[in-house]
Amino acid sequence: MRATDILMEEHRVIERVLDALETAVRHLDGQPPVRPGFFLDASEFISGFADGCHHRKEEGVLFGALVDSGLPKDDGAIAMMLDEHEQGRAFNRAIRDGARRLEAGDAAAARPLATAARGYVALLRDHIAKEDEMLFPLADEMIAPERLEDVLRGFAEIERQDAGVGAVERFHALAARLEEEAAALGR
Repeated sequence: MRATDILMEEHRVIERVLDALETAVRHLDGQPPVRPGFFLDASEFISGFADGCHHRKEEGVLFGALVDSGLPKDDGAIAMMLDEHEQGRAFNRAIRDGARRLEAGDAAAARPLATAARGYVALLRDHIAKEDEMLFPLADEMIAPERLEDVLRGFAEIERQDAGVGAVERFHALAARLEEEAAALGR
């Protein structure tokens, strides 16, 4: 399996949570109300899986291999991806803050929470499309076959050390719970 295939499979899991987050935002003021903990759980998924595992693989391994293969780091595609990762982190902080405020009874937090969640979803959908359609095919062409084993080992090390044993499975299960909860809102 290619390193980019692993990242694209992770994109599909992230997109499931984006779908659930969109649904929850649409039902934020509905009956039954969305529990604030839904957004805290989504924020945990974003921090732990989308950013903590997936983006760490990109930033810590794939982008380095691309730079070693001749792609510039400080401008162009890599710089744009890094900037978008930072934007995603800012949106996630706002989601977490809004959810905590909502959980504490601050009804006015619903609007900024919804704005942050919508912003995160839009950013990530666009970001994923750019990676899947442009950056990853470029990586498949540029990175020498002998370097790909290093990339795969780097991915495995991030999962083992940074995410922790069983963490990927735990985040996949969290994604499934968020999907189920969001689906129940529409019934």
